[in-house]
Amino acid sequence: MPFDKTEFPGLLVFAPIVYEDSRGYFFESYNEKNFQQENVDIRFVQDNQSSSSYGVIRGLHLQLNPHAQVKLVRVLSGSILDVALDMRKNSPTHGKVFPIELSAENKKQLLIPAGFAHGFSVLSERAEVFYKCDEFYKKESETGVRYNDPFLKIDWKIPLEKITVSEKDQQLPLFADCKANFDF
Repeated sequence: MPFDKTEFPGLLVFAPIVYEDSRGYFFESYNEKNFQQENVDIRFVQDNQSSSSYGVIRGLHLQLNPHAQVKLVRVLSGSILDVALDMRKNSPTHGKVFPIELSAENKKQLLIPAGFAHGFSVLSERAEVFYKCDEFYKKESETGVRYNDPFLKIDWKIPLEKITVSEKDQQLPLFADCKANFDF
C-alpha cells in the first residue's frame, strides 16, 4: 500500500505508485477504494488550489468543529514544506508539528485529519498547491496559529528576510491562545 503512517495518529503520507515510460508518467492521485482499504472513508466536497512564489508562508489554518476539515494536500508544480500541527487535546502528539517536503517531483501527498492546523512555505521559485477538503469553507469557523509562534519553533526553511506572510496570518493567535475545540 502506498500509505506511510506517522507518529501522529491519523496523519498519513500517501506516496502513489507512479508508472513511468518514454512518454512520461501516470499515477492515480486519488482512488477511493485505496483509501478505504486503509480505513480512511472520506467524502471530499471541495477542492482548493493556490499559486505562490518563493518565501510565501500560508497558515497555520484550521476550521473549528462542527466544520472541521480533513485535507488531502499535494503539489502540482514546485515544492513546499508542508506543516501539520496537532491541535487535538489529549492526543499523544498534541502541540507537536509534522513537517514534510511535498513536491511535484516526489508526488507525495499528506492526509491531514480534522483537528490539525495546516500551513506551508514555498521552497521553489513558484509552487502550485492543490488540496481536497471533506467540509466546505465556513468563514465563521476559521482560526489558526501564528506561523512564528516561539513555542512551536517551526523551521520553515526560508531565511527571515525572504518570508512573505499575509496580514491576516500575522494576526493569528499563538498556540497557547488558540481556542481549538478538538479532543482526541
